[in-house]
Parts: sequence; C-alpha cells; structure tokens
Amino acid sequence: MANLTAITPTTAGAVVTGATAVPVTTAAGGGDSFDNDGRTVFIVKNASGGSITVTFNSLVQSNYGTDVDPVLTVAAGATLIAGPFDPVRYNDANGRVGVTYSGVTSLTVQAVRF
Repeated sequence: MANLTAITPTTAGAVVTGATAVPVTTAAGGGDSFDNDGRTVFIVKNASGGSITVTFNSLVQSNYGTDVDPVLTVAAGATLIAGPFDPVRYNDANGRVGVTYSGVTSLTVQAVRF
C-alpha cells in the first residue's frame, strides 16, 4: 500500500506533472492511503478497457449499526472524483483514508486537498 501525498492548490496554483496531468500517481496493487483533513478529494482515472471498482475503507458504523464501505465504479476511460471524506468516519489512527481497487492496470490516482 502506497501512502499518497495530496496536492494543495493555492491562488498561485499547484504544479501537476505528468503527460495526463491529474491524476499522476499509478495506483498500487495492494491499495493506497492518503492524508485526510475533511477537505480532501480523491481522483481516479481509469484508462483501461473495463470498469474498475474503488472502495474507501469506512472505520465507523453508520447510524444503522453497520460499517458500509463505499464502493464506486469507474467506467472504462472515465475519471471519478470522490470526497470529501469525514475524518470521524474514514480516518485511521494515522489520519489517513484507505482505498483499494479491483484492478490497477492503467489506473492513476491523486489526492487533492482544498
């Protein structure tokens, strides 16, 4: 699992590198995590030929008494933006959100803090 560093745009701008701009980090096969302050979104770009699911690890039970991890589908060729993530529900002991993928071929990701 890779620990991703969120980019933080300002009025001066945030430089994003890579041929496809955001997102720029290749998704890790075992999943990733990112720092979360409640103002962070997660961008997933699926350049593969099939749909991929992205699961965000919820650590707190819902009001109905169950722990439900959001599972989002990213269609082939699509880009998904998810978040922000409530720190009380999603942050682990290190203040990070865990995310896993059904596949990582041609999948790039980026955390962005606003």
